[in-house]
Amino acid sequence: MFKLKKHNLFASTNGDLRFFTAITATAMADTIFQPHFHRQTSIDPHAQIQKPSDSQFSLSVDPKFFISSLLSCKNISQVHQVHTQVAVSGLLHNLVVANKLLYIYAHHKAPSAAYALFAGMRERDAVSWSVMIGGFAKAGDYVNCFRTFKEFINCGMVLDNYTSPLVIRACRDSRDLIMGRVIHDIVLKSGLPVDQFVCAALVDMYAKCKVIDDARQLFDQMPKKDLVTWTVMVGGCADSGNANESLVLFNRMIEEGVQPDKVAMVNVVYACAKLGVMHKARLVHDYITRNRFFLNVILGTAMIDMYAKCGSVDFAREIFDAMPQKNVVSWSAMIAAYGYHGQGRKALDLFPMMLSSGISPNRITFVSLIYACSHAGLVEEGLQLFSLMQDDYAVAPDLKHYTCMVDLLGRAGRLDEALKLIESMRIEKDEGLWGSLLGACRIHKKLELAEMAAKSLLELQPENAGHYVLLSNIYANAGRWEDVAKIRNLMTQRRIKKIPGWTWIEVDNMVYQFSVGDRTHPRSKEIYGMLKSLSAKLEMAGYVPDTNFVLHDVPEEDKLGSLYTHSEKLAIVFGLIATPEGTPIRIMKNLRVCGDCHTFSKFVSTITQRVIIVRDVNRFHHFEAGVCSCGDYW
Repeated sequence: MFKLKKHNLFASTNGDLRFFTAITATAMADTIFQPHFHRQTSIDPHAQIQKPSDSQFSLSVDPKFFISSLLSCKNISQVHQVHTQVAVSGLLHNLVVANKLLYIYAHHKAPSAAYALFAGMRERDAVSWSVMIGGFAKAGDYVNCFRTFKEFINCGMVLDNYTSPLVIRACRDSRDLIMGRVIHDIVLKSGLPVDQFVCAALVDMYAKCKVIDDARQLFDQMPKKDLVTWTVMVGGCADSGNANESLVLFNRMIEEGVQPDKVAMVNVVYACAKLGVMHKARLVHDYITRNRFFLNVILGTAMIDMYAKCGSVDFAREIFDAMPQKNVVSWSAMIAAYGYHGQGRKALDLFPMMLSSGISPNRITFVSLIYACSHAGLVEEGLQLFSLMQDDYAVAPDLKHYTCMVDLLGRAGRLDEALKLIESMRIEKDEGLWGSLLGACRIHKKLELAEMAAKSLLELQPENAGHYVLLSNIYANAGRWEDVAKIRNLMTQRRIKKIPGWTWIEVDNMVYQFSVGDRTHPRSKEIYGMLKSLSAKLEMAGYVPDTNFVLHDVPEEDKLGSLYTHSEKLAIVFGLIATPEGTPIRIMKNLRVCGDCHTFSKFVSTITQRVIIVRDVNRFHHFEAGVCSCGDYW
């Protein structure tokens, strides 16, 4: 790259050589650059750039030289140097060079310098505006991004298919749905032909803003869909909670002859992880293997997460071990996988292996490690990691670390320490942290503290039914039925409905859904008959139904009847009927599995000699030979 030395040499049009000292160039740079922008940059539309007059410097240098120099810049300091050289040469009036300089400033996330240049340009074209709009977006300064786009429209520039996607993506990244709809309306009113790039950007924006129906409507109306659009829609469906539709779309994409790339496959793998169905995971894995996708860091890490969330930490470890390269995210994902499968010791064993491989931990690594300690009862180890994180690795604790620590201490019954930790925090508390404390109060029956935590939770999320239900359950366990009634009346007044409990089971590549007392299944008669005979065997083996988990003020007989038909039990019994002997039974619950169903599953695993894998809203439970992987610490 061309660099300033003691003397810089330029060729003039008549072949004479002119010399300018570095001191002169530096002085000029001081007048050209005013880098006082912060993340939210205030724009001065009257800002002007001083430059040498045409009479003072009539130099002619090939623009390609400066463009090449700009492209080779490694940092903003080098960009400033080349900018000075361009100014000295008199080529700032060259639109191609000026636009390239704008682009390089944007690339280095220097919107202040870019806008100072932009504001002083004698001539601007669509490229100049697009680069400036995109530059603000790249720097995360969405206010000035939208403001510059407004100037672009107001000055009569014609909207094109390059600028439109830039500002639409800014709406996506800022999750600004209102502005996104405004931009969409401007695009339609401008008469701009909505090509696949604009449409893909709009689909992506609506999907990321959680308006999946609008995204899908646009997607379905597109006459031609490219790989990017398919990928966006697959990921959008998974993000919006419809992972099954993601996989349907993936199949359609293949049928229509669109071949996925690694980015598309990462979205498909992510959808499988959200769905949690093992046979889908195996099908996707087979497709990846058949099509010889290289197991790079991103795809490999996604597959680790997929298998872990589909119930097989062993398959996840196989992927991890097969990866030729691993980064800190890969290691953290594997540690997390062991954590929510209740294998805290294995999670901790990976940490020194990670360090010896030359990978330094980050904040996500410590979240995964402390979470693993929390779910395995490794309290002292978790406390040591929390100190190590700050003292040895200079990782300042954030909300997720504090939440894991509150969970760790709370589960262990050390609620006073958990409360002291909360009170010592200098960062704003969120619903996750108070939720962890409330969950610990439920386990250890701490009513006063539970009420305090619930009050903070309901202030933060007054429409979240789960908080009301958890506090109501704590009151019910304490026999405070009047308080239970008050909570339920409050929910009625606020029109808040309790989330119903559902359990899903995977049988013969099909997923079946059960609710409490469900009799909609075609084999219901067989299921209830099997449940009755199985319950008798379990009671002979020592199982005693725990009616404390029926949180209603009803006679004991009614409690037993309700407990008997919980959705988890119905799904497990159906699995026993519909799957071959000796094969694992995999079920998923949308809420926390109840304590009685947990005990029931342990006895069933002994009596039937089956492995039962339960994924609930918090973690996995692996039941085998009467023992759960959680060690009854959950």
